[in-house]
Amino acid sequence: MSKIVTLGEIMLRLSPAGCHRFVQVDSFDVIWGGGEANVAVSCANYGHDAYFVSKLPTHEIGQAAVNALRRYGVKTDFVARGGNRVGIYYCETGASMRPSKVIYDRAGSSIAEADAADFDFDAIMEGADWFHWSGITPAISDKAAEITRLACEAAKRHGVTVSVDLNFRKKLWTKEKAQSIMRPLMQYVDVCIGNEEDAELCLGFKPDADVEGGETAAEGYKGIFKAMAKEFDFKYVISTLRESFSATHNGWKAMIYNGEEFYESKRYDINPIIDRVGGGDSFSGGVIHGLLTMPTQGEALEFAVAASALKHTIPGDFNLVSVEEVKALAGGNANGRVQR
Repeated sequence: MSKIVTLGEIMLRLSPAGCHRFVQVDSFDVIWGGGEANVAVSCANYGHDAYFVSKLPTHEIGQAAVNALRRYGVKTDFVARGGNRVGIYYCETGASMRPSKVIYDRAGSSIAEADAADFDFDAIMEGADWFHWSGITPAISDKAAEITRLACEAAKRHGVTVSVDLNFRKKLWTKEKAQSIMRPLMQYVDVCIGNEEDAELCLGFKPDADVEGGETAAEGYKGIFKAMAKEFDFKYVISTLRESFSATHNGWKAMIYNGEEFYESKRYDINPIIDRVGGGDSFSGGVIHGLLTMPTQGEALEFAVAASALKHTIPGDFNLVSVEEVKALAGGNANGRVQR
């Protein structure tokens, strides 16, 4: 299998049990997660050598984060230790017409304060097949943005395929700041993943589709895919197409473009959603595995969409499914019958 490197922040997620509101509860469930950490867990589940790169404090909470990754087979050799705190986010799970809600408490975390000297990116990228990052990491801090650039440069020096999940987070930065940082980083990217909002806010591209109104016809995306591929020389442009009927009922499909042809996946009706946090990351992990191991972009995309559909049924950030489970769903087995 392949060596896959991801760079980002793993955070402590504190959530009320079930669908309770923050103000109702006296205790929180402890869950670990964060964009690129979630991707690393997916890739480890699929049998790859998945390395997560970050910085965490030396105290016990930092160690708990490292242990959470190790539990699922993620390699933590390149996690720097030091700094003062682990980033926290609070997540309230929505239901029906009430959306889920996230509150960040992550300022001053170890990775936000990390320096370039904390990482030897040439050693990290040595022998790697794939490097994945998301727009969340450079949004954390200017230092984290610089570390992201250095990682991308090292990946290119070592001939590593680079993927990005654009992942715009309005609570972390403005679209103007996002575009000033993200657009220059696209020169290093081979595989660009993002939804319509991410493409517009991070890169300045807007699809010809009324997404808010539930219009996710793939035709509206073809122009933007071609324009993005042309401007940034991406090998693949990929977007998820989410229809949000309620917090617990979504339509889910995706589209991929390799510079020559488009492929649109089958559509899944996900109802009820158990936990959609990490859904996009599970898609990215599926894309990476699919493009590394499957002969066509269509097969890779179907694997990614099925993997992500399954993630929506699993509490927590991590997608804890096997290749066999994903392939069974991608192959048409969605009946949910007990497997005896």
